[in-house]
Amino acid sequence: MPKKHTELTTEQRVRLFIKESRLITTGQKLVMAVSGGPDSVCMLDILVRLRQELGIELLIAHLNHQLRGAASDDDARYVADLASRLSIPAVVESRDVDAYRRQYRLTPEEAAREVRYSFLTDVARSADTRMVAVGHTLDDHLETILMHLIRGSGTRGLRGLLPVSRWSSGKADITVIRPLLDISREETAAYCVQNGLEPRTDASNDSLVPLRNRIRHELLPQLREYNPGIAEALRRTARLAATDLDFIDSEVEKVRKRVSCKLKNAIALDRKSFRVLPPSVQRHLLLASIESLLGSTKDVEAAHIEEMMNVLDKPSGKKTVLPCGLIFTVEYDRYVLAPDSAVLSPYPVLRGETRLNVPGSTSIPGWEIRAEVIKSPLKTGTPDEFTACFDFAETGNVLSVRSRRPGDRFRPLGMSKTKKLNRFMIDEKIPQSWRARIPIVVSPTRLIWVVGYRIDDGVRVTTATGSVLRLDFRRI
Repeated sequence: MPKKHTELTTEQRVRLFIKESRLITTGQKLVMAVSGGPDSVCMLDILVRLRQELGIELLIAHLNHQLRGAASDDDARYVADLASRLSIPAVVESRDVDAYRRQYRLTPEEAAREVRYSFLTDVARSADTRMVAVGHTLDDHLETILMHLIRGSGTRGLRGLLPVSRWSSGKADITVIRPLLDISREETAAYCVQNGLEPRTDASNDSLVPLRNRIRHELLPQLREYNPGIAEALRRTARLAATDLDFIDSEVEKVRKRVSCKLKNAIALDRKSFRVLPPSVQRHLLLASIESLLGSTKDVEAAHIEEMMNVLDKPSGKKTVLPCGLIFTVEYDRYVLAPDSAVLSPYPVLRGETRLNVPGSTSIPGWEIRAEVIKSPLKTGTPDEFTACFDFAETGNVLSVRSRRPGDRFRPLGMSKTKKLNRFMIDEKIPQSWRARIPIVVSPTRLIWVVGYRIDDGVRVTTATGSVLRLDFRRI
């Protein structure tokens, strides 16, 4: 910590940190997450003192997690009374974190965090603001760095907590600011004593069950025995990581539009362009793609990115399933990141076998199929990929549409020998996740059309053709 900072009061240091980090803009409405503990009460008191100077409007938000029985209820009453004494509006609510934990199979800490930030998002949205202040301190920052290091979160995790970050709950986004990030937990406690504040204490902070608490009470004290300056060493590491990541992120943005494309709820990455990027840019582009789809990367660790990196050179069809509900799929000319690897398929799901009305129209899920028998081959029009013309004498009028089956073969137009349908699809570089969806038109004796790709050579229109069958597939 710079020497000049140590000569300042806690309030002055918070004011300086807010200014240097550009946390607050004049005229903003700010939701303050107040648990009732020393950190959040210290933050509240300082922001109340600074609100006129900063030109901000304050709103207190407190969530009763219902995890500590009467103690949780007492915390809620304490915050409500505190807000009343300060004449600051407050939103105090209760939510069943344990039920949420059971429903989504989360750890108590994960569940509490998600429910808490969902609550803060609701409060901010109701107050017509996106700004939320939380009481994270320097100690929280150091613990977070170590937690990420232990879990293998990669370089991005080494940044620890940021002065400003974004939280997306799926309902809306909020901007989270941390005015106390330059202040230690010991200093917030001392501030409360000096200013006659009587914050609540949470006995669960002494439990050694949560990883963060074990880091706080066991690991950090041990590290200080190895290096009394471990706190500054970790802060320096975080600053260096943040600086390096800023550069890498700028490089990612330079190539992002050229390499990636967002389609529906998926990200497609051009395989050729992606493979020539430096590995560090590749990793961070993958992470940025996940964040673009999910709004955050809170469940993504370095090991998951490495799993994706390890399949980059694998054959088409190779997949890796990520814990955040996404699938990373290798295709012939691209990589696809999506909840379902078939999400970019132009073909809807195809089930069963349906007899076609020839001539006439037939509807199946996702398709309207029109069959027309034309007496003059010269009036067939110009086919597209979902329209094809056939020699009606060769196809007959007993036709069906279905998905591929084991053993399917046909003689693709222009070829002299038959070919397995599976091999044809591989050679045509049809993504594996699409293949079962592609309509196959068959007669009782042969496969006549792989819709969107090729007809059978034996049913092509020739100079000897009398009547032409025109089949037209249209998406509905």
